Amino acid sequence: MTIYPAIDIKGGRCVRLTQGRADQETVYAENPVDVAVQFKQAGAQWVHVVDLDGAFSGESTNLSVVRAIAAQGMKVELGGGLRTRLAVERALGIGASRVVIGTRAAESEEFVSELVRLFGDRIAVGIDAKNGQVAVKGWVDTTKTSALAMAQRMDELGVQTLIYTDISTDGMLTGPNIPAQEAMLATVKCRVIASGGVSQQSDVDTINALAKKHANLDGVIIGKAIYEKRVDLVQALKTAAT
Repeated sequence: MTIYPAIDIKGGRCVRLTQGRADQETVYAENPVDVAVQFKQAGAQWVHVVDLDGAFSGESTNLSVVRAIAAQGMKVELGGGLRTRLAVERALGIGASRVVIGTRAAESEEFVSELVRLFGDRIAVGIDAKNGQVAVKGWVDTTKTSALAMAQRMDELGVQTLIYTDISTDGMLTGPNIPAQEAMLATVKCRVIASGGVSQQSDVDTINALAKKHANLDGVIIGKAIYEKRVDLVQALKTAAT
């Protein structure tokens, strides 16, 4: 199982938002690159980066920071504002190993199909769910589409990685929504990365146990719990390696 420590960038700084709300922002570092270096020193190979400015505006605005993070030798999984083919090409061109399509994936299956054809497994789709329904545009809008129905369709289109975030638990440090993750894992054959709610080492243990039951559980994204020292990244990585 892979641990994906998270870096959310807003205004060039490393922040976390509570349940994706722009008005509920906590700044954890002025320089996200410094944070990435700390993650690498702890042993992480991947970092999950979200351009929050891009997620809200629809256009990537922190690519220089992303480039600097990739230059540290980490594999970058990047999401936020990647809503055109050009934006995806630009992100991959500056060093992102994988890009995450969210809003546009919910709007256009044709767009997803094209990206999968062009870039293969470097394309992931992020499915953010609120009460089981897909949320888009930085979680501002909730659609009438079922998260599981969308996941099934993305799987059929050849998407090899899904990132499933339960908004109700994200940033709340209340523990992951395990039943929702299990339902997702049972719905699709492709890899699933769990996101939202990890608050302590026991949550990492629970996700790791789930990965032993479901071969398609690729890993888990951990953000706020690392910054608030509720989860020790070194220990989490050791757990994931067992």
